[in-house]
Amino acid sequence: MNADELVRDLMSRPWGDVSPSVYETGRLVTLAPWLVGHAERIEYLCARQRPDGGWGAPDGYDLVPTLSATEALLSAVDRGDPAPRRGDPKAAARRGLAALARLLGGEPWRPLPDMPAIELIVPHLIGLINVRLGDPGLPIPPGMSTAPLGRIRGWLKSGAQVPEKLLHALEIAGDSATFAQTGVTSIGTVGASPAATAAYLGDRGLMDAGNPARLHLEAVARRFGGPVPVGLPITVFERGWVLSTLVRAGVPVDPPAEMLADLVAAIGPSGSPAGPGLPPDCDTTSVALYALGLFGIPYDPECLLAYELDTHFCTWQGEEGASISTNAHVLDALGRHLKLAPEARRYRPRVEKAAAWLMAKQLPDGSWRDRWHASPLYATACAALALREYGGPAAEESVDRALTWTLANQRDDGSWGRWTGTPEETAYALQILLLIGGLRHREAVARGHAFLTDDDDVSEWPPLWHDKDLYLPVSIVRAAMIAARHLTQQNAATYLQI
Repeated sequence: MNADELVRDLMSRPWGDVSPSVYETGRLVTLAPWLVGHAERIEYLCARQRPDGGWGAPDGYDLVPTLSATEALLSAVDRGDPAPRRGDPKAAARRGLAALARLLGGEPWRPLPDMPAIELIVPHLIGLINVRLGDPGLPIPPGMSTAPLGRIRGWLKSGAQVPEKLLHALEIAGDSATFAQTGVTSIGTVGASPAATAAYLGDRGLMDAGNPARLHLEAVARRFGGPVPVGLPITVFERGWVLSTLVRAGVPVDPPAEMLADLVAAIGPSGSPAGPGLPPDCDTTSVALYALGLFGIPYDPECLLAYELDTHFCTWQGEEGASISTNAHVLDALGRHLKLAPEARRYRPRVEKAAAWLMAKQLPDGSWRDRWHASPLYATACAALALREYGGPAAEESVDRALTWTLANQRDDGSWGRWTGTPEETAYALQILLLIGGLRHREAVARGHAFLTDDDDVSEWPPLWHDKDLYLPVSIVRAAMIAARHLTQQNAATYLQI
């Protein structure tokens, strides 16, 4: 797929192109057995189980999907759901319980990855499983508690408003989710999450075939053949990342005028959400602004100031922790705006603030880690490219250290990757080498390019992006790969002829 085809595809599938989610699919098996594609969802869960009984990636990323899939299969067995064409739900659930006993009983306890709502999802799912197991049941990880779940469920039943961002994980409220004082969006989603939408519907989904939320779930399930993604729609998020990635790399692209107009329209006084059903956030807003700036549209980024803190920018108000990629994208957006509108001097201190914070957060080895992606290649590419372009002379040493780290972490087959070499992570590494390293690293670039061109099978791309479990935004990753290939091909005589 080339850049023009990719951009056309964005318009033909405005909700986005996202991989199915074990976590989210498991929640629909439990919450909406009446929904079209139920048997296919059970079959998907059985097929995705690892040989050791778990689901998902290592290093703690497997706990949430393993809890969800195991609980879902137990629910299906308890209901007596028809067995799928392939897979044995009862046997898979038994293996899942054994895997959970190992994951939750390990000593010493390893911290879990920083995933959205994990502190609520894990106790909720353990509680559902323990109702079936009885005492002693599965233990709740250290530092987690069921107390927040009780408070949230009480708020919902009282009619009180809960934070908008909580709607994305509304399923943790159990039966109380149906009390949520929220309007379904114009396209029928609640919280841009199939699981949250199903939880909000409750029994209404079975009884009201014309309910907009049910129609939305049916559309999602049919589109993906039963399994569902963890977040949909992701319209602004997907378009902003794809366009900015391509244009930054110099890929010729001519998006439809309505796509750019839609980006402008999506940015309100508090910025833009990733898609309908989600609250505005600084990360999506920054990338949308940067994309518009790359097309010469100097949209005033004043809405970003709502996310400004003393030392950096938050992804949303009340955020626990901080994001490298969000601040890198703020630096991109404000830096690009100053190039288009140099008279907007009030943004210069904010550019310096974001750059200084990024440099201070760089790890001793020269890389960065982020809360929105499992791979340090993503965070390092975001930070290093923003600092190179907008960080000024003070950032030169930091950028050089990032380049050195990238070179040192290339694998023997020419790829890059946290757990194994992947096309996505290799594309980020090549962008760092090509946009920062100039003509100095011919051999590393040639080896990386050879790996990248050998693998274009989406089914083999692992999910690395953080949501309730790991997911793959397919079009965004395609854009990263197209950008890396374009950069090498633009300098083929230098980079590819060793």
